[in-house]
Amino acid sequence: MSNIMQNKNEFDLTAKSAFSSEDKSFTSRSFSALVAKNNVPLSHKNIADNYIIIKKIFKFQACMSRISNVEKSLLEKYEFETLEHTTTKQMFHELALLQKWALMGDDELKADSDSILSIRVKELKFLEASRYASVSNEIYDGYKALEQYLKEISKFRTGLRV
Repeated sequence: MSNIMQNKNEFDLTAKSAFSSEDKSFTSRSFSALVAKNNVPLSHKNIADNYIIIKKIFKFQACMSRISNVEKSLLEKYEFETLEHTTTKQMFHELALLQKWALMGDDELKADSDSILSIRVKELKFLEASRYASVSNEIYDGYKALEQYLKEISKFRTGLRV
């Protein structure tokens, strides 16, 4: 591989994974760990199924609203950025936390996990409806990681071209 391609891969911050050390790039193995069937809460699967069905039927052509101040404050409570300011690495780290919280015995964390994932899906719908015009920088592509996560955990992913 040429030096230019090696240098590009070294500086591609979006290719990093929350499951990899800082010097390793994102791998499909680390994504597989995130979407392993026994780790994905049922509530996440239900949210993903709803997203996939609505996307297939409506394709988000209607104008979707932005998140409310209450929803934004819930994200800020856990120090999460809005989706249009989230990197892939941040999104994978966040999804891993949301899975962990949803599977814990703490009812408040479980409820917050489900609420945050619903907020993220709402943000993703808005970004798709606005044709990603809100994304100000190509480094902030956490929305791609979120959409891939939703596609992978949905039971409707086979046979659908979304």
